[in-house]
Amino acid sequence: MKLHRIVVAAVLGLAALAARADAVDLLKQFVRDVNAGRADFTQTVTSPDGAKKKTSSGSFEFARPNRFRFIYKKPFEQLIVADGQKVWIYDTDLNQASSRKFSQALGATPAALLAGGNLEKDFELSALPDRDGLSWAQALPRIKEGGFNAVKVGFRGKQLAAVEILDGFGQRSLLQFGGFETDVSFAPQHFKFVPPAGADVIEQ
Repeated sequence: MKLHRIVVAAVLGLAALAARADAVDLLKQFVRDVNAGRADFTQTVTSPDGAKKKTSSGSFEFARPNRFRFIYKKPFEQLIVADGQKVWIYDTDLNQASSRKFSQALGATPAALLAGGNLEKDFELSALPDRDGLSWAQALPRIKEGGFNAVKVGFRGKQLAAVEILDGFGQRSLLQFGGFETDVSFAPQHFKFVPPAGADVIEQ
């Protein structure tokens, strides 16, 4: 009986390791095979002590390499656009737009991980235990200059379902995606940003 239990435990342990390894494979496949996509998202930001939470929502679109749009709709409107050369942030209420070079603004960041980036050059990848019905992979930035310590990517089957970010101050941001579409194409100008008339523009 004791040997039987040891064999069963070993088999279960190997099965768990294989399942966790699949999460890293899923992330690599996603970066390799999914060239464009769109989804709705809900973002929950939790303070380091877990006492405060802020929730926002919007939509996310991307096309490789290094182009994406985060459109925040609630509770405040904000647009973040990367055209491959620059990253623009536009605050609707303030009518203010700011931009930075893509390499300076992102580098090895979660957005770069999803929309382009050199996955294994920029990140150290590992598999995590399944949680909340998702398979999780962890990506640690090899260069600690992106303002975050770790990003965890969750998949439901082969579909991207969630991204959890831990920043340098211990704050957690969880993005949960819904209605993810990968069979999409975008016009060449879709990721170009033109500041609205009268907007304050700050370029770095």
